Amino acid sequence: MNVGLSVSRVGSVAQIKAMKKVAGKLRLELAQFRELAAFVQFASDLDKSTQAQIERGMRLTEILKQEQYCPMPVERQVAILYAAVNGFLDDIALDRIKDFEIGLLEYLDNQSQTALQSIKETKDITEQTEQELKNLIGEYKKIF
Repeated sequence: MNVGLSVSRVGSVAQIKAMKKVAGKLRLELAQFRELAAFVQFASDLDKSTQAQIERGMRLTEILKQEQYCPMPVERQVAILYAAVNGFLDDIALDRIKDFEIGLLEYLDNQSQTALQSIKETKDITEQTEQELKNLIGEYKKIF
């Protein structure tokens, strides 16, 4: 699937509010990444900001990869996308992104069902849920 070119008649109407919150930023960042990636082919020196955008785009692309026949509940999708678009994966090596994703989701399951349960039930990310996600993701990063 090409996130930048994929178009649906239903569009974001079918998404829950929590997904809309993370997907909007995701689409913007991926569009910028693709534009920069095309431009960078012709450039030799990159400033730190451009390099950071490219690195984040690569991580976002990696996080969107999903094993065949392994559906993921939407609350888990929201949690990992939240981590990705908010820069929590920026310092994780690209080849360790999948390990981080698996470990984070296990950590969320084991440490606190409330964040994922809240997203599942309310279909939104409340301020309280967002704060809990930030704390849990930060805690997991320390032990990863």
